[in-house]
Amino acid sequence: MVNKVILVGRLGKDPEEKALKDGSTMCIFSVATSESYKDKQGQKVENTEWHRCVAFRNTAEVCVKYLKKGSLVYVEGKLNTRTWETEPGDKKSIVEIVLNSVQFLDSKGSASEDEHSEIPF
Repeated sequence: MVNKVILVGRLGKDPEEKALKDGSTMCIFSVATSESYKDKQGQKVENTEWHRCVAFRNTAEVCVKYLKKGSLVYVEGKLNTRTWETEPGDKKSIVEIVLNSVQFLDSKGSASEDEHSEIPF
């Protein structure tokens, strides 16, 4: 069985850094992917999907340091669904991509002088 996600898109806002109980770091950011097509009337239609991405440890620290809103990234990871219960007893769930590698595709957001920088776990 395979659970693998590959996306190329742009960040919708700056990554949000969070400290975990064990002292390690995680960050969360959203990546937008878009596709366009022409409808039956010949009008261009653009469809944008938003994907919640989660990175941990060193990858999270580097993402927080170098990625900003609008950064172009290539991300690889796996789909993960988390569920929890709120105080009033409502059940909530969220689907996110737990990253195992990130590549910065625009030199403005790169971690080094290379045009493409890869940050594996």
